Amino acid sequence: MEKNSKIFVSAAICSLLFITLFGCKKESGQKIEQRNWQLVWSDEFNGSAGMSPDSTKWKFDIGNGGWGNEELETYTKDTSNASTDGNGNLAITAKANWVTDHWENITSARIKTIGLFEQSYGRFEARIKTPWGPGMWPAFWLLGSNVNSVAWPQCGEIDIMELRGQKPNIINGTVHGPGYSGGAGITKSFAFENTRFDVDFHLFAVEWGKDYIDFFVDNTLYEEITPGNVTGNWVFDHPFYIILNVAVGGNYVGYPTSQTTFPQKMLVDYVKVYKQAD
Repeated sequence: MEKNSKIFVSAAICSLLFITLFGCKKESGQKIEQRNWQLVWSDEFNGSAGMSPDSTKWKFDIGNGGWGNEELETYTKDTSNASTDGNGNLAITAKANWVTDHWENITSARIKTIGLFEQSYGRFEARIKTPWGPGMWPAFWLLGSNVNSVAWPQCGEIDIMELRGQKPNIINGTVHGPGYSGGAGITKSFAFENTRFDVDFHLFAVEWGKDYIDFFVDNTLYEEITPGNVTGNWVFDHPFYIILNVAVGGNYVGYPTSQTTFPQKMLVDYVKVYKQAD
């Protein structure tokens, strides 16, 4: 498994039971507030090749309904769409068949921690290598665990990482809530000039508190959202659960073309969650 030494060192530091994050830089170069984090939940996907995600930590979304975004894929729980690769990663794989002039039989996976792990506030992070190509839509995100009682967007949504496959050097961090959902979500991009997110693993994270959500790529804080930034009610004051998925097509990313190649994999080295130590 490829390792970028800078990222590896940063990830190792974050893995301590109690840690303090120092000197993470904003784009302006200012230091952020020091925070003490305690690891409370993790999955490092160390199973042998072909194993399904740990059922004590993850559930599957199943089916095809566009998921509100006009997506094309059918989500399955088949290990060909989601399984450990034997190298310490979870591979979420989108597959399709080219038929005459379009893609058919598109399958992928979407896994979530609802009912198994949910938390309000803390640091949520994952080390990921993304897929790429027109129509590919990988994501690492959080959804309010009250989604079945108050519905979306009142439940709140925190998109830690979304990528449009036709722009593999750019990711977005976004929040959705009442009055700022869908295309009106509060969002900001982070872009590489000389590399892409499908070339190597990168660490995506949010640090979330009562009145802030900070977004990071590796050691860079690139977005800060507070109640004053949203155009409706602040709905980030209750537990959220984790989702990992690779969508294909949809109104956010567009649709796969003849230049898109399948299969496409999102490799997840680990997911970790911390709470602020007392």
